[in-house]
Amino acid sequence: MNDDFILIAVVIIFTLLIYFKIRNIQYFRREMYINKYVFPAILSEKVRGKYPHLTKQQTDLVMVALRDYFYICHKAKGKAVAMPSQVVDVAWHEFILFTREYEMFCNKAFDRFLHHTPTEVMKSSVQATEGIKRAWSLCCTKEAIDPKNPTRLPLLFDIDTRLSIEDGFRYTLNCKDDKHHGSYCAGDIGCSASTSGCGSFDSDGAGGGCGGD
Repeated sequence: MNDDFILIAVVIIFTLLIYFKIRNIQYFRREMYINKYVFPAILSEKVRGKYPHLTKQQTDLVMVALRDYFYICHKAKGKAVAMPSQVVDVAWHEFILFTREYEMFCNKAFDRFLHHTPTEVMKSSVQATEGIKRAWSLCCTKEAIDPKNPTRLPLLFDIDTRLSIEDGFRYTLNCKDDKHHGSYCAGDIGCSASTSGCGSFDSDGAGGGCGGD
């Protein structure tokens, strides 16, 4: 009886080890797929149609940022991730319109369809939503930035300002600088509402996000 119990336990453990090994392999394959994926060239043209002042090099940077966004959605493992950038959100919308290509990308990158979920960037004037906090944390991790003491902005949080997107979201590191009034205090996104020394958010805004499962 004891021998049978031990054998069953060994089989169960062995099966679980194989299961988790396969899951890990699949997870890293999806990550590699996202990192190597080449977006349809027409997406850049569609973005330039919305923002005609952008150059080809600049829209290429938007595609890099879009890949970064899909990467952090992958890392979030189904949890909600807000979209920090207006221009990248436009690129995502355009990608979704290519339904066959987008569905194929989602299946290979996430093993599910990644829905675009409208979401507030900030819950109120003083508190970041969990979605934007998660985006900030994952972007900072990807670019080796300390999320609570950043010395620069991750690409997804900087690109709207860098490309002079008129309706874009603005983030600043120096939250006490008056010239940045109306910008989101990026450093505070990494702070909880009760953290000492965290400032406030001064503007309202809306973007998109990959909703949680």
